[in-house]
Amino acid sequence: MVKNEKERINRQKIVETAEVLISKYSRSDITLSEIATELGVTHAAIYKHFKNKQDLWEAVSKKWFNETVVSKIDVGNENNSKIEKLHNLLWSFVEAKRDAYNYDEMMFTLNTQYVECNPYALREILIIVYQKINVIMDWSAQGFANSELILSAFTVFTLPSFKDTWNDPDFKKKFENMWKLIQPGIRSLLVND
Repeated sequence: MVKNEKERINRQKIVETAEVLISKYSRSDITLSEIATELGVTHAAIYKHFKNKQDLWEAVSKKWFNETVVSKIDVGNENNSKIEKLHNLLWSFVEAKRDAYNYDEMMFTLNTQYVECNPYALREILIIVYQKINVIMDWSAQGFANSELILSAFTVFTLPSFKDTWNDPDFKKKFENMWKLIQPGIRSLLVND
């Protein structure tokens, strides 16, 4: 093998290689050995950058999620109220997930399979969305409890296990009904701050 493997690879290169192999083989169970072979390094070289396979798959899922979903989140403009910004964030998040599924169902499925069955990995990936909610609502010092509760109310619109319903004709109406249901609770959180 290569004399100085650590200089040849880094976390980003490993994640990108895993993504290429997922796409190439249309499966998410790519082995570390396959990634190492593709990179021309030893299997052990990958462990210098990731503590285990789970750590690597979380990084792959997180990168895909940030590029495909989070980058499309829109909160509106500065003239919008906190409530309007939150509504915009939630709807754009839901639309981005649906668009990712509709654009490339296979890659959506491959990139969400791992986290859908791992709630701790899912939480880690969603932290960036929780942070965005906290910023909008000025909850930055409170942790993510409120943000997690709000996002959990919309799981039927965001969790991959519900993806088959995302193109139903009344999808937007269902979203708005859920928004109307939770909006008073969100307003009470603002009053109690």
